[in-house]
Amino acid sequence: MKKGVWIVVGAVVLLLSGILGTVISEYNKAIRMNEAVRAQWAQVENQLKRRFDLIPNLVETVKGYAAHEKEVFTSLAEARKSYFQAQSVADKAKAAGELEGAISRLLLLQERYPDLKANESFLKLQDSLEGSENRIAVERMRYNEAVKTLNTYVKSFFGRFFASWAGVGQAEYFTIPEPEQAAPKVTFK
Repeated sequence: MKKGVWIVVGAVVLLLSGILGTVISEYNKAIRMNEAVRAQWAQVENQLKRRFDLIPNLVETVKGYAAHEKEVFTSLAEARKSYFQAQSVADKAKAAGELEGAISRLLLLQERYPDLKANESFLKLQDSLEGSENRIAVERMRYNEAVKTLNTYVKSFFGRFFASWAGVGQAEYFTIPEPEQAAPKVTFK
């Protein structure tokens, strides 16, 4: 009889240990995924900051050739200001999208100013900006993958419980605003 009781007690302890281990593991999983999303967003911000630091140099180079293109320069300055004043991921993503449109218009100026196209400083800055854009695209993709993983977990049957318990909610994807999705038009005069 005693042996049977010890077997039952041992089985219950083992079962409770397994359940507790699973609960702790799933709680920690929700926290890890949330932190992965936050870390990836920090990487996106690092690359966006690099882009925003390059823009003034590119603008100054172009200004000498295109002094009357004030609208482009104003929109770049406003987009940069909006980004640094933004508080949420959505606001920062919107400002980054606005900047992408302004950068496209800025780079199109080279078609109007052939001397600018050949200017060594402009070409170096353009290459740096292109590298930044590629880095941003990669980091944005990684961020959205981390968001997808987290959101899938948060929406799953058990994940919903553990994410809620850990205080983790769904994250926002980094999307490009609708007007910025269209390719810029290049016209030759």
